[in-house]
Amino acid sequence: MTKTTSPKKTGKTETTNTAYSKKVNNPVAAAKDNESRFRPTKDAEMDTLSLDPADGLRKLFTDCIRDIYWAENHLVKALPKMAKASSLKLLQKAILSHLDETIMHVQRLEQVFELLGIPAQARKCDAMEGLTKEGESVVETTDAGTAARDLGIIMASQKIEHYEISSYTGLAKLASNLDFPEISGLLSATLAEEEASDKKLAEIAENNLSEATREEEEEV
Repeated sequence: MTKTTSPKKTGKTETTNTAYSKKVNNPVAAAKDNESRFRPTKDAEMDTLSLDPADGLRKLFTDCIRDIYWAENHLVKALPKMAKASSLKLLQKAILSHLDETIMHVQRLEQVFELLGIPAQARKCDAMEGLTKEGESVVETTDAGTAARDLGIIMASQKIEHYEISSYTGLAKLASNLDFPEISGLLSATLAEEEASDKKLAEIAENNLSEATREEEEEV
């Protein structure tokens, strides 16, 4: 009788062609139907990954992706409040239009997590929390229906856009340097939309609020 032996276990970790050396089971799939798998955590731990000392840039990239993931999900909740506080229809429309884009940005980041082979996990972004609180402060300290409030909302919104533009510019370049072309493309697409939103806000301030501001100054 011939004895059958099972394959010998080598003890080696199975690898996959991703940014990291250790395969993560059950990677998070991309979101569908605008549903986010946003799961904020106190800290984004790297215990599921095996990184060499030379992989510092990869860890930095992952940490920053988790940071902006929290920021985008936070904006999904903050933008409707800013739109509601505005009395300028064109500004409301611009903010709500960017809300739809922001939901897409969340989905793109979940695709980035999938391409990296790691769970879609967020790390609290203190910068974005502070920027949105500044926007809330503008609403609390200005009168409804005034140019001051609308202009204040635009200024607060542009500060948010500038933070995101800076973040996505750096992340897209870092992804390219790490040889993640598909990820770089996703981040660059979001960057273009952030830049377009910032430009639109500037145009609204220039074309629609200048006259109202002058009228208020004449009444003083």
